[in-house]
Formats: sequence, C-alpha cells, structure tokens
Amino acid sequence: MSDTHSTRHTGNGLRLPLVESFYSIQGEGYNTGRAAWFIRLGGCDVYCPWCDSKNTWNPDSHPLTPVEDIIGEIISSPAANVIITGGEPLMHNLDALCSGLKDRSYSIFLETSGTHPLSGQFDWICLSPKKHCPPKTEVLKAADEIKAVISSEEDFAWAESCRAQTKDGCLPFLQAEWSRRNTVMPLIIEYVKHHPVWRISLQTHKYMNIP
Repeated sequence: MSDTHSTRHTGNGLRLPLVESFYSIQGEGYNTGRAAWFIRLGGCDVYCPWCDSKNTWNPDSHPLTPVEDIIGEIISSPAANVIITGGEPLMHNLDALCSGLKDRSYSIFLETSGTHPLSGQFDWICLSPKKHCPPKTEVLKAADEIKAVISSEEDFAWAESCRAQTKDGCLPFLQAEWSRRNTVMPLIIEYVKHHPVWRISLQTHKYMNIP
C-alpha cells in the first residue's frame, strides 16, 4: 500500500476509513491507565507479523466516514483525551480531524510507526518503530515517547538506535511482543536493570480484558 493509495481514498482528510471508535482505557506506554476515546483508522503498509489488528490493513474494508461524524460521536461521552491509532494513521491527512478535535479542547495522542510524514497537531506522539520498516527521521525527532516492541534479544540494539535519534526528554519504553511475552519478559527486565534509562510498557488492557 502506498501514499498514493491512501491519498486517493482520503483526499484532504475530510473523510477517513474508520475501523472502530470507542471509549476505553489506554493500556500501553506513558499514558497507561488514562481514559481516552480511541479512533482506529484503516490502512497500514508496515505489516508486522505479530499485529493484533490485521483487520485494519486494507482501508477499502472500512467505510469512509466524515470527520464531523467521527467527532460527533465523541462529544456525547465524558472523554477528555482522544487517541488516534490504526493501522497506520499517518497514511492519511489528519489535519482536519485534529483541527476539529482541538476546536473542542480535546487532548490528542497519536500512536504511529512513523513510516509516513506527520500531519495534524498532537499533545503526545507515541512512536513504535519497526525494524523491518524504519520510521522517518521527522517522526523520530517529534516523538514524546518511543515504544519498542521486543520479540528477541537482537531487538535491543534496534531500540537503542532509535532512542539515539530522539529529542531530549523523549521517554523510552520496551514492550514484549505479546505472543512471546513469557520468553522475552525476563530479557527485558534484565535489560532495564542494566540500562535504567528505559522503562517497561505492559499491555495492561490485555491483562484487564478490555478493548
């Protein structure tokens, strides 16, 4: 899937392929435990083999939904924070969505692999870099946190190479690839003990059995 493909589908971002939209609790990274409205967009060209949202990969599988309708559903909830995720949300122009959310004073958090140029405005950018499809430098420099997924011992070197390119104050997290968590979690624990600049991110929503 290419930038051309996503642009052809979403144009100026006034309509976006909406996979799902719901109110829940952030389960990962720095904002773990915070209530937030999740906007999950369709389309991804990173294709992580461990992805737990493979149904998002093809944007054609999801209805193009006007930004006004997406925001309208949030207004009726008590949400103060909005998380834009995917798929890979930066495949689409997020300017209109973020502008509409900001007009209503929402805090906006982005979850991205960083493989496409930034669009939109965010209060927090969580970058989850993938070794097989590296992030753009501009996203690395803009990230407020990096959340490196660890599936083997070799992934620590990749995580360090990404952290070295981030801005001062960017928070680094290591997160076990879920299907290998029993194998790699002991490695992560020992790594963080020896490299205390890192923190551990748990997918707490899976332990709590919430979306």
